[in-house]
Amino acid sequence: MSRNGLLRGGLFFASLISFPFLTTSQWLTNMFIFTLMYVALSSSWNLVGGYAGYPSLGHAAFFGFGAYFTAIVFQNSVGNGWPPFIFLPVVGIVAALLSIPIGYVAMKTRADVFAIVTITVLFMAQSLAFNLHAVTGGAQGKGVAVPPFDSSTYGRPFYFAMLALVALAMGSSMYFRQSKIGLSLSAIRSDEDKAHGVGVQVTKVKVVAFALSVGLTAMVGGIWAYYEGFVYPQFAVDPLITIGMVLMTFLGGRATLWGPVLGAFILVPAQQYLSYQLGANQFYLLAYAGIFLVTMLILPRGILPTISDKLRLKKKQKEALA
Repeated sequence: MSRNGLLRGGLFFASLISFPFLTTSQWLTNMFIFTLMYVALSSSWNLVGGYAGYPSLGHAAFFGFGAYFTAIVFQNSVGNGWPPFIFLPVVGIVAALLSIPIGYVAMKTRADVFAIVTITVLFMAQSLAFNLHAVTGGAQGKGVAVPPFDSSTYGRPFYFAMLALVALAMGSSMYFRQSKIGLSLSAIRSDEDKAHGVGVQVTKVKVVAFALSVGLTAMVGGIWAYYEGFVYPQFAVDPLITIGMVLMTFLGGRATLWGPVLGAFILVPAQQYLSYQLGANQFYLLAYAGIFLVTMLILPRGILPTISDKLRLKKKQKEALA
């Protein structure tokens, strides 16, 4: 909450708010919608995977839940186009409530076992999406009614809805950094047994972080479904969605406010460019794998923490020489 921090945040959001009014390019707006989508997803995942140190691999299940929930409610009509956006808090709250028993069970495990439990949830959700034909439409998918927005500015409402979720996710991240719950999560990440020993309500704090994280993820899924207009299980409950948000968070820096933002703004435009250039062969996944390996080998803490450490070291060296 420093002056420089508020200035950076103000410039960041002012730039993003003005962007749609400075361009009429549909493909550019589309790219920024997906970039903001992953900023929100990565920042949401960071609440549990970064601050708590619990690497959830099942977040795409809740993304899919939000997508299908929105599609089911608004498959016939969206009125003047705004009701699905107004409905988003309901999507988030329902997803968060449903996640509490899942989180309570999953959070009884640690690290790699937790990752296995959450990815099992993902595959269960994917199986349900394919087989509950009466609810999800199965492999045929579920459609969402088309909004009556002006074709020349069709993407703007979705852009600003995604931007609002970015603000909400980053606001939650900032709160975690400065609040008692954030301090508790940091203690859990460092040493869970010691955190429990000093009086941290370990299970409660972890479940709250998990519920908030997946609630935000489900809301993003709801906007995605509305924007796409059709929900297919192989895209709505896709492990690549989880991989994307995890990789972007690791690349920028876990447990930081701006790390997931930086990671998303690097990887999403690159992925969009490579997918357009290379077509449907998905060679961009090789680039994903390469970036992940380089990040883990050279920048294990991510870009921002590494830069911060180097600047701090240089400052100490200058002070020592002074």
